[in-house]
Amino acid sequence: MSSTTKDESQADLFGNLPDSMYIGGEWTAADCGAVLESIDPSTGTAWTSVPAGDAADVDRAVAAATDALAGEWGETQGPARARLLNKLADLVERDANRLAAVETRDNGKLIRETRPVVGQVVAWLRYFAGAADKIAGHTLPTGDSNYFVYTTREPVGVVGAIIPFNSPLLITTMKVVPALAAGCSVVIKTADQTPTSTLLLAELVEEAGFPAGAFNVLTGTGVVGDALARHPGVALVSFTGSTAVGAKVMKAAAEHVAPVTLELGGKSPNIVFADADLDAAVNGVIGGVFASTGQMCIAGGRLLVQEEVHDELVERLRARAEKIRLGDPQDMASEMGPLVSEAQLTKVLGLVASAVDEGATLVTGGRRATPEQVSGGYFVEPTIFAGVRPDMRLAREEVFGPVLAVIPFRDEAHAVELGNDTEFGLAGGVWTRDVQRAHRMAKRLKCGVVWINCYRNYSPHVPFGGMRKSGFGRENGLDAVLDYTQVKSVWLELSGGTRDPFTLPRS
Repeated sequence: MSSTTKDESQADLFGNLPDSMYIGGEWTAADCGAVLESIDPSTGTAWTSVPAGDAADVDRAVAAATDALAGEWGETQGPARARLLNKLADLVERDANRLAAVETRDNGKLIRETRPVVGQVVAWLRYFAGAADKIAGHTLPTGDSNYFVYTTREPVGVVGAIIPFNSPLLITTMKVVPALAAGCSVVIKTADQTPTSTLLLAELVEEAGFPAGAFNVLTGTGVVGDALARHPGVALVSFTGSTAVGAKVMKAAAEHVAPVTLELGGKSPNIVFADADLDAAVNGVIGGVFASTGQMCIAGGRLLVQEEVHDELVERLRARAEKIRLGDPQDMASEMGPLVSEAQLTKVLGLVASAVDEGATLVTGGRRATPEQVSGGYFVEPTIFAGVRPDMRLAREEVFGPVLAVIPFRDEAHAVELGNDTEFGLAGGVWTRDVQRAHRMAKRLKCGVVWINCYRNYSPHVPFGGMRKSGFGRENGLDAVLDYTQVKSVWLELSGGTRDPFTLPRS
């Protein structure tokens, strides 16, 4: 079934796409004039192009964001910021089909996934719009009646947000919207592969009436992201991506003592006990590793299965995986789309080959899709390995593709040991009917999010982030807004008297 309706032609969805960066309320080419092609991963061919920015463009964007804080945007109070965010939500809702179709074209995520994601963007906008006029400080007792002391929360300043390719609209929203709610200005660096949907969002930001410079979008390669993280005018850097690049971002920001929030890689355990509802577990495991073609930081790529049900669950997963329909991501009937790029395809197939070389048992998949399955593009078959040892590369490295490593465990203690046997700590899943065990596991797993009898759930209300090499800081929830503020303490002397400067105040 086609993803377009009679009222929405291809021209409606893909016509008049932005081909410029958005800086200081203006649409502009890169300072150097270079251009970056965007590749449709379902065909492997270029479908649009954007500017390939450089450090000079970062300078322009940060200057515009700084000017916005010194001007109209800096004077915009919480209720007005809330109205702008709600207006933006209305526009996103209006253009939902176009935003979803463009994101699907850009990164290959299924239209059946990007449409709900745009709905999530609307929900995030409305949630943080509700927070914009509720940012407040406190009055504080000091034990001395001669002083009135209070705190205020002020915007941290210019926020640099570096966005990954796998879900650019939602991740942009998760980073940028709480920053805007707090009164910060933002400079966004899109992923090399997926710039277009964020530029469409910038068009809607402009239509909503945000002051110039409050919201800026840069496109280009990692040169732009590096310059943004290093820029002394950036007060905070928020990055989502690989752990290796996250470490570089942190080092670059440290040069000018800017704080960072990092949402990095994962190797999340999805743990199935023998008493679990296996029908539910199969659905959760399949969705946790094959949805979004496995290109998720929270992918449940390590399936830990209690020995008593190991063989049965592996067989159920094989049968279901082999029925997954690869196809055009714009087609609502497709169940799995392509990987984002040729480079990502090469990486995934390399990890598959390493698993075979190290002695894992290939249960199903393991190949680039054949022309009989799908024509062109960066498609790989849903892949399952059994007999995976914890020391294998497949058990230790983030794949970012549709590859499942199955590892058996004996008992609860063994499950905890295997679950925590990773340098990452982003998420984990637990499948059991034993409520006490569920809570014990949630406490003992070293990760930022634990799903019990479910997987891959998000909400703007619920903090999200990792531990260890999966990063630090939290997105979502009211704390996310506060992260984009800094506390100022104010002391007011009430008596009007003078004091000996060499006499310390009473404690």
